[in-house]
Amino acid sequence: MAAPAPTPAPTPSAPIPSASRPALRKPALVCPAGSLRALQEAIAAGADAVYIGLRDATNARNFAGLNFSLEQAAEGVRHAHAHGREVLMALNTYARAQDPQPWFDAVDTAARIGVDALILADAAVMAHARRHHPQLRLHLSVQASATNHEAIAFYAERYGIQRAVLPRVLTLSQVARLIERTPVEIEVFGFGSLCVMVEGRCALSSYVTGQSPNTAGVCSPASAVRWQESRAGVDAHLGSVLIDRYAPDEPRGYPTLCKGRFEVGGQVDYALEEPTSLNTLSILPELMRAGVAAIKIEGRQRSTAYVTQVTRVWRQAIDDCAAEPARFSVQPAWTTALGRLAEGQQHTLGAYSRPWQ
Repeated sequence: MAAPAPTPAPTPSAPIPSASRPALRKPALVCPAGSLRALQEAIAAGADAVYIGLRDATNARNFAGLNFSLEQAAEGVRHAHAHGREVLMALNTYARAQDPQPWFDAVDTAARIGVDALILADAAVMAHARRHHPQLRLHLSVQASATNHEAIAFYAERYGIQRAVLPRVLTLSQVARLIERTPVEIEVFGFGSLCVMVEGRCALSSYVTGQSPNTAGVCSPASAVRWQESRAGVDAHLGSVLIDRYAPDEPRGYPTLCKGRFEVGGQVDYALEEPTSLNTLSILPELMRAGVAAIKIEGRQRSTAYVTQVTRVWRQAIDDCAAEPARFSVQPAWTTALGRLAEGQQHTLGAYSRPWQ
């Protein structure tokens, strides 16, 4: 079957002063890719940009069998550019104090193969990028935990970041007010797994595994995960801690402390966070009116099928909303498609909606 014709992506623009922002801004669709195949499928499904990581601890999805070799990353950049799309490289963990060189080397590698932007959390890595590759566009990672315009202004003035990815802890009105107060482009998560912690500030699993997710790149390293069959079903352990117990025919989630089931007050249930996925389709017009520059889909650790289906839904939704925002409505087919892909088959607006406030 012939490859789809290249579709030009929106030309990246300089940050727009808040006073001159348009009433409705069509955001870029930024999609995950944990493999070269996923990158290709995301572009074919309509992603404006794809974000990737290398096969090491420089990125926050450092799972075995995931991510890109240098050769694959270079091929991914060539493929995206041939279709008028962008590749963003996530170097979004914190460099180790005893040896930051792998992070600096990753920056140099990204610049050499022509990525369109780096997604960074560590100030030293930002400084290296600005000093040695001033032409390279820098995005502030969600792992930097910048939740107000003053923090974003610091990174913009000191390191020249041009976009900031917001942690998933702000309400819709807080996002809008932040955008009004900063000329830096703002990217928000639109769909995917949630975390009960503020990104970049979680060290929960390190108490069990001895590895910080902010340096090792994964909150539940595969080396600490253990499955054990019993008469009651299948037990999931993280280190020495029993995280969950599944019935023989029950779907099994990847064991993380925050989403484990524990006995509390004589009852076994999700003590910290119940598995569910963020889904902001219902507030897409409000996000666009607020001036969000990009909407990000979470899921580099998910399958190529997940990436393809979520990208298709969001491509259509963004295009429909931009064409007729006053008549936009969430289509049942979109809800059905995303429902099959959501954690626990549940959706939530997360912190975007706090009706009790």
